[in-house]
Amino acid sequence: MRMKKPELSKIRIHLTGLSFRIISGTILLLLLFGIIQGLIGYTQFTRSLTREYNESAFRTAETAATLVNGDHIPDFLASGGAGEEYARMAENLNILCQKQDVTLIYVLAPDRDDYGMFTIVISVQNEKSSYDPWPIGYRRETTNDEYRAIYRDICENGLKRGTVMRTTQLRGKEPHITSLIPVTDSSGGVAAILCVQRPMSELSSGRRFFLWRVGIMTLLLAVLSSLFTYFFLRRHFVRPMRVVTGEAQRFARENSRVGDEVLSNISTISEIEVLAESLDRMEQETLLHIDRITRMTEDRKRIGAELTIAHKIQTSILPNEFPPFPGRHDFDIFASMTPAKEVGGDFYDFYLIDEDHLGLVIADVAGKGVPAALFMMIAKLLIKLRARSGGDLGDMLTDVSGTLREKNPMGLFVTVWLAIIELSTGEGQAVNAGHENPALRHADGQFEFVKYHHFPPLAVVEGVRYKAHSFRLLPGDTLFVYTDGATEAVDAEEKMFGEDRLLAALNRCPELSPGELIPEVKGTIDAFVGDAEAFDDITLMGIRYNGTTR
Repeated sequence: MRMKKPELSKIRIHLTGLSFRIISGTILLLLLFGIIQGLIGYTQFTRSLTREYNESAFRTAETAATLVNGDHIPDFLASGGAGEEYARMAENLNILCQKQDVTLIYVLAPDRDDYGMFTIVISVQNEKSSYDPWPIGYRRETTNDEYRAIYRDICENGLKRGTVMRTTQLRGKEPHITSLIPVTDSSGGVAAILCVQRPMSELSSGRRFFLWRVGIMTLLLAVLSSLFTYFFLRRHFVRPMRVVTGEAQRFARENSRVGDEVLSNISTISEIEVLAESLDRMEQETLLHIDRITRMTEDRKRIGAELTIAHKIQTSILPNEFPPFPGRHDFDIFASMTPAKEVGGDFYDFYLIDEDHLGLVIADVAGKGVPAALFMMIAKLLIKLRARSGGDLGDMLTDVSGTLREKNPMGLFVTVWLAIIELSTGEGQAVNAGHENPALRHADGQFEFVKYHHFPPLAVVEGVRYKAHSFRLLPGDTLFVYTDGATEAVDAEEKMFGEDRLLAALNRCPELSPGELIPEVKGTIDAFVGDAEAFDDITLMGIRYNGTTR
């Protein structure tokens, strides 16, 4: 009992720390949300108000352009602005400038050789502006390359609207936007360029106000949320969790049940209620655990013995005596199957259908363990019986697939490579039902993968008609088939062995007999895998066709 108080003190510290982390996380999320919202709003606000500034300035410029007679621009410059028409134009532009509250309205005539200089035709400014108007005939250098490019596009390329936004390097002037449009003469040519400059002080102040408002609302929401979260967690989470953890420690010490009232109705949070109920059930089940462990140990020994017997049975049904046909010299064959568990789903088989025809099959059942092993035995038996009955090779697998689909509640299926070779000629037929591509080596050559049409695995799709693929083996040719456990074997770094390494292993000593080649390839795979756990069965089979001997 002396250990109880220190342990509960640690629990209280952990729960308090958890509450603090939850509250801190809530505040950080709210602050992050506020920052993101502020950035998005700031960007959208800037774009929207800038677009509105631009459109407003262009509307003012278009109105101002109607007050300027483009045909008389040369006359205005020649007379220095003398005359009633120029005075009326200046008065109207000044009225427009004041009413639209723009900073400047001015008309300029750029030098069209390089647009490096321009001449002022007329200039009016807002009464509240700190700018001084330029007199008619005043010449100055073009402000920068941006203005020069717009002047050129208006005069030479037909640009109807140009915009320059100045927010930096203003030499004490406020940020502004300048809209430029052409002033045309009666022939449609560009006589001058009209510019309207509008201040952007509203944009700056509006953005600052927006950011202040978002910041204050975010901080206020964070404070209120943290207070609410603190009291909610304390009442509905921290206190109930202390009860649950205290009871868990008591049970660990005393190994006895407690009354139902201790863990009932301790919180309105359904997850904590479920936790309390789970703890109560755990206490009941733990008291039965020792008996279960005893029974499980006995069952495990029994299952281990049964799996050992199943492994021996499975091994015995596969051809494992080599050479299998001592009296035959027209071919040489060897195979091996290494299950990933006690029993596997791979199998191979070979048999003489008659004196001149050899049947070959290699297959891989989807799944592992006992179910796959049982399905493998059924599939192996059906394929062998159907192959011995003769007929078209594709029809054989069509019939077997239909039979396997019947009463197959677990939905198992099997990939199959089936071939029949006429030993007197080397002519053969094969069907690939979702299996790996075989590798073929011609005499004095290298192994290469043989790729042709793949049909779906057996017992997958109803009504599939399988068709055979013809091939021919010449004397000295070697055929190698395998299951995907060979190419998909992985090492400790989870790198796959793959087809390239398999082909390299075959071509390291391609002239070896099947009885020498299969152990060599299997040894290469084992060396690659090392101490990594095997996840799939590995089945290999090779046949060398020697041809008819006399």
